[in-house]
Amino acid sequence: DLPGHNKQVYIVDPSSSQVWSTPLTSLSQSIQDQLSSTNMQFYQHDSFLYCLGGYGYNTSSADKITFANLTAINMPILIDAVINSTTINAAFRQISDPQFALTGGRLEKIYSTWYLVGGQKFDGDYNPMGNPTYTQTYSNQIRKFLLADDGININITHLASITDTANLHRRDYNMSAQIMPNGQEGLTAFSGVFQTSADIPYLNCVNIDSNGMQVNNAFAQYYNHYHCAHLTVYEASSNHMHTVFFGGIAQYFDNAGVLVQDNNVPFVNTIARVTRDGSGLMTEYKLPVEMPSLLGAGSEFIPKLGLSRYANQVLKFDDLIGDTNLVGHIVGGISSTGANIFTFNSGTQSVASNQIFEVYLIKNKTVGIHDLNEQSIGSLHLQVYPNPNEGKFEIDFNLNEYADVQIKLIDAEGKAIISELLKGLNKGAHHLSYQLNSSSDINVYTLMVQTKNEKAIQKVIINP
Repeated sequence: DLPGHNKQVYIVDPSSSQVWSTPLTSLSQSIQDQLSSTNMQFYQHDSFLYCLGGYGYNTSSADKITFANLTAINMPILIDAVINSTTINAAFRQISDPQFALTGGRLEKIYSTWYLVGGQKFDGDYNPMGNPTYTQTYSNQIRKFLLADDGININITHLASITDTANLHRRDYNMSAQIMPNGQEGLTAFSGVFQTSADIPYLNCVNIDSNGMQVNNAFAQYYNHYHCAHLTVYEASSNHMHTVFFGGIAQYFDNAGVLVQDNNVPFVNTIARVTRDGSGLMTEYKLPVEMPSLLGAGSEFIPKLGLSRYANQVLKFDDLIGDTNLVGHIVGGISSTGANIFTFNSGTQSVASNQIFEVYLIKNKTVGIHDLNEQSIGSLHLQVYPNPNEGKFEIDFNLNEYADVQIKLIDAEGKAIISELLKGLNKGAHHLSYQLNSSSDINVYTLMVQTKNEKAIQKVIINP
């Protein structure tokens, strides 16, 4: 058994602040085990909530596994049963399929086709130090299928999968329904972990539509790398698609205007949005508000019923009436007491969040300025670390073509402390190290990396 895992069904009415619950114990052991697992993939279609996979304790084998099950839940029947304290058994059905043995992936639909993207099969005891207590296999796939459900029988037809070991090697990430620039339904898989060459998050994203997948290396997402609550909004009048992310875990965070890189990938309170324009250009912005504490990791955004939405549940911005609208709620997830708690965690440094947050969309553009993250545009993907630092720092950047590269570090008075031209660098990843003489004062510098086609700028803090 797993201490602390959930064995209850909760029904919450945020408008009346009422909560009802009932135990899972009347259900079959197979359904109980899966519904008590973590990181299931799920999607609600009409009245049915479909839950796939998940990692947890399996009673029959007395071990922790990734479940190869799909459980269909009739939500109206379940809600009525929990509120009225009657049996919940009629709300549940379950089938097994080895293709569904995944955890930490995402499940979405494009029109009538279901997409099970990324994730991993993880069996055995989890430990954060990589000790040999488990087996772990990333799917590296987009698994597509059709689902037919008459309320009694569930039939699955598997379609051809897409495999990409370099770009689909992701779990615990955000994937959201999108309206693409051509007006068609699509999906975007944002960030996630881990890169195949390093234990850090991806910065690029993968766009998915009915024709396949396209990796976007011209965009870099620096905030909100792990799964968190997120809101999708489309402005048809401008052909702009917005995805707003609430807190979570990330390799980067903003500190007084400085983009700080922490390769320990801490908990953050950042709220940021990624906007795709009509040409397909994606740009990241930091919002002028934050989560009230280190919240959001593993949370979900539950949209408010009754608002105008597309068939894939993307909110129609142009149909919102009035200036301020309640658009949904943030539910669940992790509440952390510190940014980096992973190496000294005794089990008390983080808990399941017991708060529900209302989310309002304010159409008035003068309410606050969304800070453009200039590094999100282009393919240089500049990274500076540590930042702040004591005078010694590293920089990484990427080239999409053979190029000459100008490196400059400029002080507050406009003087170039470092200036060098690196000629004839090859396409791909590049790494540089720098050491500045110590000073008694804290200094803020501007680092510029530039080719003939691109330029990336980041503030660097030297704190001797």
